[in-house]
Amino acid sequence: MCGKVFIKRVLPFFLTFAVGLFIASFFVSIAAPKFEFNRGWRKHQQYHRMMESENRRLKEENARLKAESQAKVKSFSGTYEMDRDGSVKKIVKMEATFDTDSLNDLVPPPPPLPSAKVQAIPYSGR
Repeated sequence: MCGKVFIKRVLPFFLTFAVGLFIASFFVSIAAPKFEFNRGWRKHQQYHRMMESENRRLKEENARLKAESQAKVKSFSGTYEMDRDGSVKKIVKMEATFDTDSLNDLVPPPPPLPSAKVQAIPYSGR
């Protein structure tokens, strides 16, 4: 008696599960997943090394440009008003003097002019 109840309750579940897996196999792979951690980890390490070297290069370039621009400024002064808490309320006056020979180096060149599009006017036969 107990075996008959077990078959009545469990057998439909397994049959439904098997039919569901069969239908799902048309749309997705039911095979066990392949876990390859080493390949992904090597790619991550390579990407991390590449980013570190690029960051180092950019820091060096930033320091060089900062030193170059500071060498072109002769003097810099400013006056400002402060709040009670010590924060700057308003900048009143700001002055900077530059080396006139290297002033043109600080200003980037103007962007190139866009090319004009020329359209042909159709001949009307007159």
